Amino acid sequence: MSRRTHRPALLAALALTVSLVAHGEHSLAQAAATRAHVAALASEAGEGRLTGSEGERRSGDYIISQLRRIGALPLLGATDYRSSFQFTSGARDGGSTIAVSSSRPGIAAQSFGSRAEVQALSFSDDGSVSGPVVFAGYGIVVPGSQDYAYDSYASLDVKDKIVLVLRYFPESAEPKAKSLLARYAALRYKALVARQRGAKALLVVAGPHSPNAGETIPMSFDTAIAGSGIVAASISASVAGALFAGTDRSLEAAQRALDTGDPHAAGFDLPGVSAIVKTAVVREKREAANVLAYLPASAPGPASEKPWIALGAHYDHLGRGEAGNSLAGKGEAGRIHYGADDNASGTAAVLSAGEALAAQPRKRNVLLAFWSGEEFGLLGSAAFVAAPPVALDQMVAYLNFDMVGRMQDNKLIVQATGTSPAWPRMLEQANVPAGFDLALQEDPYQPTDVASFNQAGVPSLNFYTGAHADYHRPSDTADKINYEDLDRVAGFAAGIARRIADLDRAPAFVKVEEKTLNRPSRAGMRIYTGTIPDYAAQVKGLLLSGVIGGGPADKAGLQKGDLIVEIAGQTITNIYDYTYALEVLRVDVPAKVVYVRAGERKETLLTPAVRK
Repeated sequence: MSRRTHRPALLAALALTVSLVAHGEHSLAQAAATRAHVAALASEAGEGRLTGSEGERRSGDYIISQLRRIGALPLLGATDYRSSFQFTSGARDGGSTIAVSSSRPGIAAQSFGSRAEVQALSFSDDGSVSGPVVFAGYGIVVPGSQDYAYDSYASLDVKDKIVLVLRYFPESAEPKAKSLLARYAALRYKALVARQRGAKALLVVAGPHSPNAGETIPMSFDTAIAGSGIVAASISASVAGALFAGTDRSLEAAQRALDTGDPHAAGFDLPGVSAIVKTAVVREKREAANVLAYLPASAPGPASEKPWIALGAHYDHLGRGEAGNSLAGKGEAGRIHYGADDNASGTAAVLSAGEALAAQPRKRNVLLAFWSGEEFGLLGSAAFVAAPPVALDQMVAYLNFDMVGRMQDNKLIVQATGTSPAWPRMLEQANVPAGFDLALQEDPYQPTDVASFNQAGVPSLNFYTGAHADYHRPSDTADKINYEDLDRVAGFAAGIARRIADLDRAPAFVKVEEKTLNRPSRAGMRIYTGTIPDYAAQVKGLLLSGVIGGGPADKAGLQKGDLIVEIAGQTITNIYDYTYALEVLRVDVPAKVVYVRAGERKETLLTPAVRK
């Protein structure tokens, strides 16, 4: 992101930052220790703290002001509290085109190039392809594991051809079938299906009976920004009309036949029709920053074994929901997602715990970490672990806080307790004065930053007070936080951190094995392979950031750093391909996995398990 700013805009930004800081410092003297932090971070000035945004930068300024206030210092060797990293923030169409021609007499060739006529899909590969065009209905294939026969390609040969499909799914199918078809109607899945059958390109059109009829699909942010291995674009009704012009059929009639959900309603060739499709996708890079500080060890005596303890929370959120992971309801679109619980509450807890620790002697250095990019796939904590400014083998423990502001019935959930045998007793002892109804969960494979440190072999804990209806919506506001309990969580965490900091011997790390069920139930059953993807990687395939101990991938010999490129005959180019490939796997039936390790292509057999 460019840092060049016009003077009026710069002055306005500085004024907002000063106001943010001043409000926080004033409130700290008046109210609960955490209240001012949440109010400042989940404010209009923060604008939802989207990764890499100006609102997130202002929020980082506020955090830095509080770190300075409690005497926390930049990390050794650093001149600033910020630790920057680059990420892919989105994509835009760089000028995609399509040219349509027909071998039938009297049909003129037509070319289209405006975004209203043709637009690359965000996951498209860049490229130029040509070939005959085939209409494949809705482009949906339901895996055999679902016991429902529906295959848009059943009677079609699409190898080396351009496939045209309808957006969405059959509108008039009976409810049960419609629900199942909708599950396999994602555009990425349609692209995967076409690619697996040898198609050169995928074109998508919203049919005349569909929502957004005839409109191209806006380029949207795709968090797994890797391409799909195929040229893919959406086209308008006018382009679709040109494709059907040289045939005796119409798109409207074809959609009407397909909309009943009849699995026997088939696609068809468009005789004599060919196209040249060119897609250009510009990946946009931006910069974000973790905020890192430390409290130096201050207690007299010899240096401790593993002299660092870390407390962390992500401070980013969803901005106005533009990144695609918003759960905003009707009438909420485009509004600020304040993220008071997710995760101004966790950020406040770390600041408050840090302030308590700063006031007491410490046998270990205390790292206070505030991650950016968590909402895009743990980007900030992953960047830290990939190039740690503090040696990870010198870290005694990591405590993470994510959504700790909406406690119900005095219940505090502590996750990742299986990462060290020291945790259960220590938590029990620390809870005597705190009095929480603790729910201990051994599993460290959580969708938050604790997962990054678990993969690095650091004993970890994650604090969480549970989900609620305001999650990822603009209604997650500061007035709904239970500040009294949030203060208690911060105090509890500070007490645990003090206990850890005073230990002579570091807690042992344990790699937690995933527990599976021997007898699956159809209700809630899902295939699992025990792989942990690297969501930040931009590679062709699925890069593993780790495997679950004792899980299928571990037993198959897969390990951190392996790049999966094929499973069960399905080519894997990204996380979405891998997710969809799981649909063809069967519990307890070995599947061939092709992967690359240190540049060498290898194969193994992975036997999927099942878990609830």
